[in-house]
Amino acid sequence: MKYIRRTVLPLLLVAIWFTMCLPEAGEAYARNVYPYVSAVLSRFSSFFPFSVSDCLIYGSIAGLLFYVVRAVAGKCPWKKLAGRTVEYLLWVYAWFYMAWGLNYFRQDFFTRTQLPYATYSADAFRSFLSAYTDALNASFVPVEEVDKVVVAEESKKGYREIAGRFGLVAPAGYLHPKPMLFPSLMSSVGVLGYMGPFFTEYNLNPGLLPVQYPFTYAHEMAHVLGISGEAEANLYGFLVCSRSEVPEIRFSAYFALLPYVLGNAYQLLPEEEFDRWKETISPEVKDIYNRKVAYWEDLYSPVIGEIQKTVYNWFLKGNNIPSGRRNYSEVVALLMALEKTSGEI
Repeated sequence: MKYIRRTVLPLLLVAIWFTMCLPEAGEAYARNVYPYVSAVLSRFSSFFPFSVSDCLIYGSIAGLLFYVVRAVAGKCPWKKLAGRTVEYLLWVYAWFYMAWGLNYFRQDFFTRTQLPYATYSADAFRSFLSAYTDALNASFVPVEEVDKVVVAEESKKGYREIAGRFGLVAPAGYLHPKPMLFPSLMSSVGVLGYMGPFFTEYNLNPGLLPVQYPFTYAHEMAHVLGISGEAEANLYGFLVCSRSEVPEIRFSAYFALLPYVLGNAYQLLPEEEFDRWKETISPEVKDIYNRKVAYWEDLYSPVIGEIQKTVYNWFLKGNNIPSGRRNYSEVVALLMALEKTSGEI
C-alpha cells in the first residue's frame, strides 16, 4: 500500500502542475473531467445535511494538532510526524485540485466565450451606470422573506438556460446548500457563503438577510458548476437572478451588485459627479443598503476579518487570479462587455 501511495501521488501532482501551465488543459479538465468528478462527489455529499468538506477541513486540523501533541509528549517521533504530515498535506492538495481547484486554470472568460474585451470608456461607463441605476430603482421591492424552495428552482432553471453558452456544468436536481459548520466565525469575517471543493458543496451563512439570499445562492452555485473566479460567479449569479420572474429574486440581483458598482464609480468618476450619481439611487434602496451594512458590521471582527482577507487575497493570487479579492468588483467589466456585444445585462 505504501508503494502504491508513493507512486500514485507523484503522478497526480505532475498531472496537476501540467494542467496549471496550460489554459487549454485547464479548460479540458473543466469540460471533460470535472463534470464527472463533481457528479460523484456532489451526489455523495448530498446525502448528508451538514457540510462534509467542513468536517474534512476542521477534522484534518484537529488530527494534525493531535499528532503534534503526541510528538511533544514523546509518543511519536518528530521525523515520523513530519513525514506523515507532508504526505497527508500533499494528498489534500491533490484532492483539492483534482476535485475542483483546477477550474482556476481554465481559459479566461473572454477566450472561452469569444466575447471581445470592452476597453474602458468614460461614456460607456456612464451609460452603464445610468442603465443600472434605473434598473435597480425599478426592481425595488421590500424583501421581508424569501421562499428558499423557489430560489433553488429559479437558480437551477436559470443555470440550465445559460450553462452551454458559458461552459458551465448543468446543475443536478439533487444539489442543495449546506449550513456552515461555524456560522458565527464566518459572520465575524464577513463570509456570506463559500464553495466546499472537496465534496462539491456550497455552504450558505444562515445569517444571510432575505434580500441577500437569492444572489448568494446563485453565486455559490456558479462555483459548484465549474467557475472559480469571483467576478464570473457574480456575473452568472446576476444573470440568473435578474432574469427571474420573481420580484424578490430579481431585486436581489441588482442589489447585490450595488457595492461593486459603488466601488467602480468612486474610482472612475470625479467626486462631484459621484456624489450626484448617488443621489439618483432611490431612498428605499439606500435605506436597505445602509441597514445591510450596519447588520454585518455588528457581526464583524476587525482582527480576524483582516487576517481572513489577507489569506484569501494570497490564495486567489496564487491560483491564477492576479487581482486577488478585487476580482469581485471586476464583474462590472464583464457586464459591460456582455452588454456591448449582445445588448443584454
